[in-house]
Amino acid sequence: MAKATTIDPAEAAHFGRMAAEWWDPRGSSAMLHRLNPVRLRYVREAIDRHWDGDGAAFTPLAGKTALDVGCGAGLLTEPLARLGAKATGIDAAPENAAAAAAHAKSTGLDIRYLAGELETLDGERFDLVTAMEVVEHVTDPTGFVSGLAAALAPGGLLVMSTPNRTPMSKLALVGAAEAMGLIPRGTHDWDKFLTPEELTAHVEAAGLIVTDVTGLAFFPARGFTLGEDRRLNYLLTARAA
Repeated sequence: MAKATTIDPAEAAHFGRMAAEWWDPRGSSAMLHRLNPVRLRYVREAIDRHWDGDGAAFTPLAGKTALDVGCGAGLLTEPLARLGAKATGIDAAPENAAAAAAHAKSTGLDIRYLAGELETLDGERFDLVTAMEVVEHVTDPTGFVSGLAAALAPGGLLVMSTPNRTPMSKLALVGAAEAMGLIPRGTHDWDKFLTPEELTAHVEAAGLIVTDVTGLAFFPARGFTLGEDRRLNYLLTARAA
């Protein structure tokens, strides 16, 4: 695997300080708990499309490997394991990897958690690679996406999500959300957000084919919804060329 030294130590420390509260739906990760079911639905639909799966099957990832990059305390990694995958989570903050391992053990899930860079995997490849709300926190998006592509097995599927760099995201995610205490201050740097066109260019430069870009919007009365509106956030899927 190509070396990918993309961790920002300040970002890792920021999220590491949240480790103890990751699984508290009323704590500092409350918005992630509200977001998680929607992005998990998107991942499940992407899995079924990519592998011609049965939408009613309980374990569509049975016999497959999954890597969750920037896994935090495992909010997405654990559902991937429950979908049947042999799951691995990796995070830049050792505190998060430790919290994730402890939570998985308490729920009886066999998940491998690692702390560090993608290069820690030493060339290992996976059928499914996810990186949710991560690329906007790295020092080198090009190198990071290249590392994700290198971790993808032939015929594999990549799923990413990230905020869009728009006036709406600046107002909602950096302004209002932090001011209202919905997310910890300093979580986002708007200048590091990527537009769908920019992220698509990074993914294609890494040799993958983008197959879908779907918007992720938020409404106070309805919560997070998938659709055409990409002004706040979006999800992207890609496959090997």
